[in-house]
Amino acid sequence: MQQAERGEVVLDGRGLRIGLVRARFNHPITDALKQSCAARLQELGAQLVADEEVGGALELPLALQALARRGDVDALVALGCIIRGETYHFELVANESGAGVSRVALDHHLPIANVILTVENEQQAWARISKGRDGAEVAVEMAGLLRRLDQHSA
Repeated sequence: MQQAERGEVVLDGRGLRIGLVRARFNHPITDALKQSCAARLQELGAQLVADEEVGGALELPLALQALARRGDVDALVALGCIIRGETYHFELVANESGAGVSRVALDHHLPIANVILTVENEQQAWARISKGRDGAEVAVEMAGLLRRLDQHSA
């Protein structure tokens, strides 16, 4: 990864090993997120080394943690979709899954792109399918950044 002029980042995923974990709940949406993420990773030259599936957003952090412990990935991407319902459950799932993803990233010093959509309705979710591509870019950018920073601290 190189810095371009005006703060733009040139992404280069060559040599990076990326893992995905996708929630099955709202699977047509999460399948589309996965497809857009995987396609962008391929465009960037990153290698997809793990592609796992869990039931829902609350299960994502545990699967991410298991992949992080393996030690063979440079970054991970969490893919999910939480659509607001009529109860407080939406807030619980959104808050806890997001906090879990952040905790795994910090505990394992590993970039995790959080692509867990939190939306009011299915239409909003479909309008955000490109977030899968964004997640791929975040994973590649952060993996490159940590490689550089870790080399300087060694």
